Amino acid sequence: MKRTHGLVVALFGLILLACSARAQENENPYFGIRVVDGETKRGVPLVTLTTTNGIALVTDSNGWVAFSEPGLMDTTVWFAVSSPGYEVAKDGFGYAGARFTTTPGKTGEISVRRTQIAERLYRITGQGIYRDSLLLEQPIPTVEGAINAGVLGQDSVQMVPYRERLFWLWGDTTLAKYPLGIFQVTAAWSDLPEKGGLDPAQGVRLHYLTEPENPSLVRKAAPVSEPGVVWLFGLLTVPDEAGNIRLIAHYSRRQSLAEELEHGLMVFNDERQVFERFVVFDIKEKWRFPQGDAVRVTEEGKDWFYFANPFCYTRVPATLNALKDPKAYQALRWNQEVGEYQWQTDLPPTEQKDEKELRQKNMISLKQARYALHDVYHESEVEMHSASVFWNDYRKKWILVGHQIYGKASFLGEVWYAEANNPAGPWSKAVQIATHPNYSFYNVRQHPFFDQKGGQVIYFEGTYTTLFSGNTSPTPRYDYNQIMYRLDLADPRLKPALVP
Repeated sequence: MKRTHGLVVALFGLILLACSARAQENENPYFGIRVVDGETKRGVPLVTLTTTNGIALVTDSNGWVAFSEPGLMDTTVWFAVSSPGYEVAKDGFGYAGARFTTTPGKTGEISVRRTQIAERLYRITGQGIYRDSLLLEQPIPTVEGAINAGVLGQDSVQMVPYRERLFWLWGDTTLAKYPLGIFQVTAAWSDLPEKGGLDPAQGVRLHYLTEPENPSLVRKAAPVSEPGVVWLFGLLTVPDEAGNIRLIAHYSRRQSLAEELEHGLMVFNDERQVFERFVVFDIKEKWRFPQGDAVRVTEEGKDWFYFANPFCYTRVPATLNALKDPKAYQALRWNQEVGEYQWQTDLPPTEQKDEKELRQKNMISLKQARYALHDVYHESEVEMHSASVFWNDYRKKWILVGHQIYGKASFLGEVWYAEANNPAGPWSKAVQIATHPNYSFYNVRQHPFFDQKGGQVIYFEGTYTTLFSGNTSPTPRYDYNQIMYRLDLADPRLKPALVP
């Protein structure tokens, strides 16, 4: 009996050991840290956690970091916390961070305070958007997983509703196989939120236009045989002579940032799923074409396309024939003889820098100015580099969201909000809503099709990159990609920018 009892005990011990080993095999090897917004309690992307020996990890779009470092597991580790527009309180020695025991399979949480007005939501493009969430076996809102159509990075977004979906367009695109990726634009579509798409607060499910012979790789969306990169801006939809809605954009084939080789209009071929040349303009034409971000405006019973670049000082009648005809374009220009701005067709527009020079020469007063945008909190002038302008139902105003050039914290990374009673201004009061110190966040674009609560909550994105910043340390995975923000227009900090 004793022998039998001993065998049973031994067998039970072996079973326990086997179960323990199996549990250890199934245990997640990572210690998870989630950084959350102290106000909204949602995960914050782009937060850097750094150990005392310089190991830096960046939160994914769910706010997670998956930590697994030989020699630093099951021990106490300090993580310094830093993030543009967010902060944690410093301790008595001036250190901002948190300490955890890094047990595999366990998690910890850090609450951060948002110091900027806009809330950073997620990265839209690139590889590893939810990398750490996947490693930690946490749920994610998209189905693409670790990578979508081979895209590592994408520059400068344009997006419009087209054929009951949203059509997305980007400039240069980075791939894994070589430093030179795709330089003839890439495109995708997504479902509208009300027609099966994600809530924009959660993410965007992008369906890329891919190579016919390789559906897992994004394709050139504006392929041309001639040399040079191709960029498309001023993306819009307009009916043709037969009443069919066409997707149109201005294209620029370039040798470099400074040298243009050819430009004109391209139209999207739905059958081939690419943009094709439609009209070629005179290379000497510098303003009579769609540019920046297009917005449809009805004034005195007539429909126009206004082009924010960054302000709406060019326009054209909202017809296909007018878009093709450079003579149909108008520019808003200061007329010194009559002492006012006027729409005309002969000369280029008076831009913000031109107006500033006129003010300095006492040729135009501050009251007459349209682009004398100033920081309402610090009374300094704000020179805009790029922006989009749309009507907002909540404010019953035209609102501008764009990025500054020559900002204090960054050359091209400071984002501002302003509003006006007319899409062409005047614009005067601005509030900074997002910052990206020592980094660029350019070609900022609103998405009015994502507006929520009657326009009270708006969404915008931009390109996050070291380009033009002087920063030689790009943020892994985030660099050269699109990041989405949302802004609550009821935030009391915006009140100084509101106009009657």
